[in-house]
Amino acid sequence: MADLNGMKIAAARDAMRKGDVTSVELTEACLAAIDGADALNAVVHKTPEIALEQARAADARIKAGDAPDMCGIPLGIKDLFCTKGVASQAASNILDGFKPEYESTVTRQLFESGAVMLGKLNMDEFAMGSSNESSAYGNAVNPWRRADDDTALTPGGSSGGSASAVAADLCLAATGTDTGGSIRQPAAFTGITGIKPTYGRCSRWGIVAYASSLDQAGPMTKDVRDAAIMLGAMSGHDPMDSTSADLAVPDFEAMLTGDVRGKKIGIPREYHMDGMPDEIEALWAEGRKMLADAGAEVVDISLPHTKYALPAYYVIAPAEASSNLARYDGVRFGRRATLAQGDGITEMYEKTRAEGFGPEVQRRIMVGTYVLSAGFYDAYYNRARKVRTLIKKDFEDVFATGVDAILAPTTPSAAFGLGEMASTDPVQMYLNDVFTITLNLAGLPGVSVPVGTNAQGLPLGLQLIGRPWEEGDLLNCAYALEQAAGFVSKPAKWW
Repeated sequence: MADLNGMKIAAARDAMRKGDVTSVELTEACLAAIDGADALNAVVHKTPEIALEQARAADARIKAGDAPDMCGIPLGIKDLFCTKGVASQAASNILDGFKPEYESTVTRQLFESGAVMLGKLNMDEFAMGSSNESSAYGNAVNPWRRADDDTALTPGGSSGGSASAVAADLCLAATGTDTGGSIRQPAAFTGITGIKPTYGRCSRWGIVAYASSLDQAGPMTKDVRDAAIMLGAMSGHDPMDSTSADLAVPDFEAMLTGDVRGKKIGIPREYHMDGMPDEIEALWAEGRKMLADAGAEVVDISLPHTKYALPAYYVIAPAEASSNLARYDGVRFGRRATLAQGDGITEMYEKTRAEGFGPEVQRRIMVGTYVLSAGFYDAYYNRARKVRTLIKKDFEDVFATGVDAILAPTTPSAAFGLGEMASTDPVQMYLNDVFTITLNLAGLPGVSVPVGTNAQGLPLGLQLIGRPWEEGDLLNCAYALEQAAGFVSKPAKWW
């Protein structure tokens, strides 16, 4: 079997059960692909010894007939997930050298189901970014190129390394996290599938925190079926995470019938934004037609507080970040600055954070500290929390009318060039999250599916937004959209 690393989870699972391929063979193919893809800078900590040991154990388990769906599947793990004995830096210099003595709940569950860890994947520092340009490891690079143009493109952020690795077939799938679109936007930029589950569906324990009320882990895969399989293994109640929901995890894969007849799909009029590129508008219209042709009822809906989502998010997320990142002080773990004679603890804090945190993280910590300060708490933070409640109610009102899912663009553009959005204007970069952040504020599930390409041959995605805890139904709608779109394009190999 050629190109084993290009297989999907479902196909690899079935092939291993039949004895056509082993996990060791799959893993070796992925490791070889990783070694030949340094130009993408997607895998930042390679773990071949761990991978092969896990693969051999998976093969023995499959042979014994004791094999869950994810058994033997080679994965990439975003650097935000703590992995025991393996560098877990959140792409930040301040965690340089940090190797946890514990395993995050999500990775533990994956490994207990027999999954294989190929290595840790690049990301924006502390998951703060939309382009993977704030990483201590340097930029991750999108495997896609514009037609007749060799410009290096962003794979999106913050899960840029995960998106790049999956799109380039360096792994069969990868973990990601989504605080304001950080699974869905990179998925759209690289032509893969990414789902952000309902807040509380996957445990946050052992995932380095950015904004605790918004962060949620999810899978990044090559298609919707793979997303359903992997999400099942990642989900479940965790007593170590007080925000983890004590709900049964359904068989998401079994719910993929592709039948959406009678489903009501909402189209939010507020997402028709000024200046939206014609190709995004056309893609959205095509998605509506695909679902209507599949038997769904497409209706116009209103989410009136959408226009306040971006400013509310960029008050709440930095506020939570400024609190969460206060633990990085050079005392207990990670980097400690070299001190001069006579320096005290205050100087140690200041020098450590100045050296360890990058510009984007510093910016968000400062914004967050400002909006939480005594004179501005009510003016900014409390007001943003009230807006968040209104945004959540908008969705509740729409779902109360019988709408099953909402269809919208994932991003306002295709992948842009690295360096094209100047860091001197962070607001322009923040606008990349305009279609994705409302879900995080409301705690809802959302999935991005590749549907087409733009005039330059770059992938474009549409997202479906679902009811809370109904990821199975949402994935089925995404499956119907995927089947209708028939997107099979892959990036031409240049790396």
